[in-house]
Amino acid sequence: MQSKNLVSACLMGHAVRYDGRAKPLLHPAIETWRAAGRLVTICPEMSAGMMVPRPPAEIAEAATGEDVLAGKARVVELTGADVTEEFLQAARNAVGLARQTGCRYALLIDGSPSCGSGFIYDGTFSGRKQAGNGVTAAALKADGVEVFSDHEIEQLIERIAEQASK
Repeated sequence: MQSKNLVSACLMGHAVRYDGRAKPLLHPAIETWRAAGRLVTICPEMSAGMMVPRPPAEIAEAATGEDVLAGKARVVELTGADVTEEFLQAARNAVGLARQTGCRYALLIDGSPSCGSGFIYDGTFSGRKQAGNGVTAAALKADGVEVFSDHEIEQLIERIAEQASK
């Protein structure tokens, strides 16, 4: 049996992003996986009780999701509110769902302080990007889930095919 893929709800067309929008990823593989029942959809922030819309949030002081998981950094909203605990709960929820449903791979929206895996923002709310993982992406990786950004769907397809041929 082929494994399931955890996928960011915004990539599936759900209007769950902080700004109340979706960011649908249109790709034939998505439809194939959906038809085969291989997609498990989550918005980590909403799973932790965060509302839509909500103020933008970033990991403070150019830190990463790994730093947040280690208790060395915080996630803050543009308003200054500390939402670290919500982001930690979101990460725990995503890891739990991945375990419960047998997801070996995750396809997550890049740039998010939760789901980013290629880049996140530097915590200054100035639009500056930096390499790094969001809190959920870091937690999933630490739990052994292979994480791919929405820009890496072709690599995910190749990885799944590689594993299927073994």
